[in-house]
Amino acid sequence: VQLQASGGGLVQAGASLKLSCVASTGIFPTDTIGWYWQPPGKQREMVAIDSGRGTTNYSASVKGRFTLSRDNRTGNTVYLQMNSLKPEDTATYYCWLQILAAPMFDYRVDYWGQGTLVTVSS
Repeated sequence: VQLQASGGGLVQAGASLKLSCVASTGIFPTDTIGWYWQPPGKQREMVAIDSGRGTTNYSASVKGRFTLSRDNRTGNTVYLQMNSLKPEDTATYYCWLQILAAPMFDYRVDYWGQGTLVTVSS
C-alpha cells in the first residue's frame, strides 16, 4: 500500500489548509487512519487518529482547529482540515494507515505517507 500526501504549503497565521492523503488501495471503515506531524528538530507526534469506531482523537494542541475525515465517496482518501493555523503548527505532516490484515489474530500492518510540509508564518 502506498500513501500519497499533499496539500502542504506556506501560509500566514490564521489561515486554513486542507491536507489530503490518497491510498493506493481502498480504506475500509475498520482500518485506522491518522495524521502525525514532525516539527523541525523534534520527534514525530500524533495529531489525529480515527480508529474506525466512531471517535477521532486529537492532540490537545490541535483539538477544535483540525478535523480528520474520510472520503467515503472515493474510499481511499483521508483529509486533515486545518483551521486557525499557528506558527507552532509548522511541521512535516505524515498520513498513517493501519490495516487489520488478519482479524482473527488481530494482526495489523502500518503504512506511512511521504510527508507534506506545512509552514505557518507569524
